[in-house]
Amino acid sequence: MRYLHTMVRVKDIDQSLHFYCTLFGLEEVRRYENEKGRFTLIFLAAPADVEAARANAAPCLELTYNWDSEDYAGGRNFGHLAYEVDDIYAICQKLMDNGVVINRPPRDGHMAFVRSPDGISIEILQKGENLAPAEPWASMQNTGNW
Repeated sequence: MRYLHTMVRVKDIDQSLHFYCTLFGLEEVRRYENEKGRFTLIFLAAPADVEAARANAAPCLELTYNWDSEDYAGGRNFGHLAYEVDDIYAICQKLMDNGVVINRPPRDGHMAFVRSPDGISIEILQKGENLAPAEPWASMQNTGNW
């Protein structure tokens, strides 16, 4: 397992980049804009981690900007922790066998979401290529929020 990023939602990209980069000293290492999903992802790294982060070998802070206005009350601006795993089906099965609800099952063999006992959302991503769709995951519905 490898720690990937922590995600926070932001309301103003320029204001956020001014804080995190200009004032705090982080550096932008990559950006992804998704017109269909109407969001922008900006990944930031500490100066000592920039080269490794560009090679996807160091954890980042992910700023998520949703193009449509939304109020992030109640801590909703904090998104999730993300971890990459060797076998997403195995880790989800282990969690489920131990009473953890799989909020967003890995139907695509690539991504799942669970919550910690304290309600922290955790994204689990398959390392490398997606696994072939398999049951029970392929037909499992989402449960709750993530």
